[in-house]
Amino acid sequence: MTLLTIRAVSTALFFSAFFSATAQASPIATLDRDGAWVSVDAFGPNVVHITIAADKALALKGPGYGILADHADNASFKHAGDATGDTFVSAALTLHVDPAPAPHVPSSAEKYFAPQLAPVSLQIKNAKGVVVLSMNGWEMAPHTVSGEKTYQVGATFAAPHDEHYYGMGQNQESTGALDLRGRTLDCAHWYDAPAGETVCVPFMVSSKSYGIVWDNPSSTRFVAAVNGRTAFQSKVGERVSFFVITGDTPEAIYAGYARLTGKTPIPPKAAFGLIQSKARYDSQDALLTVAKTYRQKQYPLDVMVLDWFYWTRMGQMDINPAEFPDPDTMNKQLHEMGMKSIISIWPRFETAGRYFNELDAKGYLLKDRDGKTVDGLPFRFDRTGGLIDPTNPDARKWFWEHARDNILSHGFDYPWLDETEPDLVPDGFFYSIGSGERYHNLFPLMHVEGVADGMREWKPSKRVLILSRAAYLGSQRTGALFWSSDINPNWEALSRQIPTGLNMTASGIAYWGNDIGGWQALPQTSSAVKAPLIDPSGASDVVGQNNDYPELFTRWFEYGTFLPTLRVHGDRKHTEIWAFGPEAEAILADYDRLRYRLIPYIYSSAKTTFDTGAPFMRALWMDFPNDPQVSNIGTEYMFGPAFLVAPVTEQGQTEKQVYLPAGADWYNYWTNEKFAGDQWIKVAAPIAQIPLFVRAGSILPVGSAIQSTATKQDIAEIRVYPGKDGEFNLYDDDGASYDYEHGKGVTSIRLHWDDAAHSLTATGNDKALAVSVAKLVKVVGR
Repeated sequence: MTLLTIRAVSTALFFSAFFSATAQASPIATLDRDGAWVSVDAFGPNVVHITIAADKALALKGPGYGILADHADNASFKHAGDATGDTFVSAALTLHVDPAPAPHVPSSAEKYFAPQLAPVSLQIKNAKGVVVLSMNGWEMAPHTVSGEKTYQVGATFAAPHDEHYYGMGQNQESTGALDLRGRTLDCAHWYDAPAGETVCVPFMVSSKSYGIVWDNPSSTRFVAAVNGRTAFQSKVGERVSFFVITGDTPEAIYAGYARLTGKTPIPPKAAFGLIQSKARYDSQDALLTVAKTYRQKQYPLDVMVLDWFYWTRMGQMDINPAEFPDPDTMNKQLHEMGMKSIISIWPRFETAGRYFNELDAKGYLLKDRDGKTVDGLPFRFDRTGGLIDPTNPDARKWFWEHARDNILSHGFDYPWLDETEPDLVPDGFFYSIGSGERYHNLFPLMHVEGVADGMREWKPSKRVLILSRAAYLGSQRTGALFWSSDINPNWEALSRQIPTGLNMTASGIAYWGNDIGGWQALPQTSSAVKAPLIDPSGASDVVGQNNDYPELFTRWFEYGTFLPTLRVHGDRKHTEIWAFGPEAEAILADYDRLRYRLIPYIYSSAKTTFDTGAPFMRALWMDFPNDPQVSNIGTEYMFGPAFLVAPVTEQGQTEKQVYLPAGADWYNYWTNEKFAGDQWIKVAAPIAQIPLFVRAGSILPVGSAIQSTATKQDIAEIRVYPGKDGEFNLYDDDGASYDYEHGKGVTSIRLHWDDAAHSLTATGNDKALAVSVAKLVKVVGR
């Protein structure tokens, strides 16, 4: 294929495949602003879609990838136009598009420097009639990318002095600050980002109670209130397309996002237990030995993970019989122990593998501008293998079928789709639908969704679970668990995880976590300046002279106990919780058991996320919008409605300053001591305690001791933290099927605490539990 052909094909496919697949109902209106076409449509009463283009046909095309175009719904809006412009009104928001400016004689400066585009400006008001967003202008700057004449496209918005910005995917540059205000971010998948991999999910949520979904998969710059302006600028495009979602609460905003891009399913219950991994278990016996040791020690565990290089060659899509002679029996034994299995499946195919020639001939791999398959990247260490092209439906189908038949069919429960950003950067190369620059951020959605759809069709009564290293708009609907990639095993990397995760979950990706302990190889020397809080005796086989690493791993595991998923991983000899010395093991075992006691609470929170779209691990600004002190706190967070978590991220630290938000009283989880909100307090943080508080008015169901979620878990206790009326919806189901989507086989109990009467009542369909509530309740402080 020649460069000229590629340019013609990519351009044609942009106008056909990209848009025809997302065609939707007619817009509410399409407005002419002196040659700038503005199209307006809606996705329910609080979601409005604005498209601006110089070509009317492009303004009329549907939204891009990740958006569920068939969810468009204009019924809530009414449109009226007059000399003051056009107004679109629903019960939730008002959009006003200003008229075109009056003609005037251009000044000398305008003759040289004014844009040739006709200007467009607009405002959006919330349900109370307050302006929350003003767009001041848009841009289309012509340039050539990968031989294709295109544009840099963007839009600029007003930036009020008191506005704060969150989301925009995964960015690991901060060690504590959360607010994006004053920062410029490159929203682009970048594995080699210096602070840790960046992942672009172009969804920004504002403290003004609205969100913007930027509809462009190319590399995008986000400018957050710099010199009085907020802007989105994408490298490739022929139009501006974005959605604005309004809502008085985070739940309202995220419900709009879910309607636009898809609901977040409830993962299988096993996903909420401990997931044990390392790079890598090099034999069937090694993996089973670890699983059996967990059972012998009676440490709860749900999932064993088999990482890379279990194959004979990269892309061979096989399991090496020398190391794993009977994977079917291996998985049968895991299942008998109440465990599930996850196996890593890569999208790379080395040239000597058995499938490369077939995939190359069919055009199923990433191509260069001459039409030749790209084999690795010579400028970094990934120097072998062609990358599957998930934008090609046939290639996506091929990959899924071979993953299913060659690997998953041996009894593995779930796949781990690694390298989904991908490492093989597509810039300068070509997918079947166009250039890598035009679709830079699209790979993880297309690749993971292809496998997720295949899994659900293959086993329609078994919930999908996929580990994925990157995401895009809509990735939450795939049933994937996301993590922060190959981070370093040091204190700095740990501190970066907290604000990173909070902005990722603010981007609509509720199920985010990280490699507990860090992934990269562990330095065998220590840089600690304080005496380690954990005796490293018994851990030298793993840590060498890195004497503070058992302390780091312990603090990381304590933090991980309060993440949506708790997954141990790392490139070291051992990663199991008994590998870091007896002092660490005792603490880690306690937190492992605590995690399992909290599963009824966590699983119920997952149901709330399914219902509302809102994450249950969330920054403080979501729950305390009237407290200005929380706007930039990225060192602590809410985990479900009850817990405030403040992880320790400094070596040798035994106390921590913690902010307790205004509007609530708080209980120290470990001591039950009560504190008023709206204050910073110094909290004791001995090595066995993560600073942890519970909001007054909280109801906390505590589960019985179990070894895995394969065992039915009873409610052992219901703790009430008095000081305010409270409610909690306790939810359960079979933990494995999709019956919950239809309300089948579920138990739901509404627990209500009347603080004045000091009584807890229960209503719902679990009559036995409702009757036994009085015997289970424990009021803290009594």
